[in-house]
Amino acid sequence: MLDREGYRPNVGIILTNDRNEVFWGKRVREHSWQFPQGGIKPGESPETAMYRELLEEVGLLPQHVKILGRTRDWLRYDVPTHWVRREWRGSYRGQKQIWYLLRLTGRDSDVHLRATSHPEFDGWRWNQYWAPIEEVIDFKRGVYEGALSELSRFLRGLETLEEFTRRQLELK
Repeated sequence: MLDREGYRPNVGIILTNDRNEVFWGKRVREHSWQFPQGGIKPGESPETAMYRELLEEVGLLPQHVKILGRTRDWLRYDVPTHWVRREWRGSYRGQKQIWYLLRLTGRDSDVHLRATSHPEFDGWRWNQYWAPIEEVIDFKRGVYEGALSELSRFLRGLETLEEFTRRQLELK
């Protein structure tokens, strides 16, 4: 299901622990890492899609998390043409996403990457809050920065992106 501009409605999930670290998933049989995300089905609300994707990709149930916030509006990214299926070329541009910030209220052991028969991730780790901006594939970088920046206001004691960047430069 695409909107008039060629974007597929989607949700993104930033799952945090009590140290404000974020869940970072390694895609099955790839060397790429990303946040959980997935399409919104026709008639499904973004929140319902978020909980479905959370179960499908991370194996967590609603009682394992608390919603801390969500983006006010859609964030969009374009997918490079060579990554788009041939039959979609000309109509599909990319994804438009509502992002959710969640707090894990359960335990790390509640994460089950093989909750479905088609797992999205084969590994995961906790990562520093701002690190995914530099680690994600280029065409998603702007959306990641936008989502993390907008949602950072819901977390206490979190360093700013500028402080994180300065500290990273000092470590090099």
